Amino acid sequence: MSRSGQGAGGAPPAGIAAGSSGSAAQQPDSGFAGKAALGLVGLGVVSHMVRSRRFHERVVLGAIVLGALRGLGQDSRASTFERLNAWNQRQVDLLQRKAERQTGRVERKAKHLERRARRHVGALPR
Repeated sequence: MSRSGQGAGGAPPAGIAAGSSGSAAQQPDSGFAGKAALGLVGLGVVSHMVRSRRFHERVVLGAIVLGALRGLGQDSRASTFERLNAWNQRQVDLLQRKAERQTGRVERKAKHLERRARRHVGALPR
């Protein structure tokens, strides 16, 4: 069976050695000139973005979205603290009621013991 179409047999493309499976070797770093060229290209892209109306619209939209999310987070945090504060107040009220009931029980018990003691003292022979 023979293969037909693009790349079937024939010589490899220029720049690729026969028998290699990769692309052409990379050029070594060109030093300052290469970095300067990349810097200028980057500067051009940034200046184009800054002048772009679409970029400005996206920045404004992003700021609005972030502001809204921040507000939602603050509202959520505030309502969480309000619920926590209300729960805490209910717990304090519950503990105060328990303490008042316990105090009433202790006072009644003390009065009962006091009456018993008076009866027993009165019943003692003199």
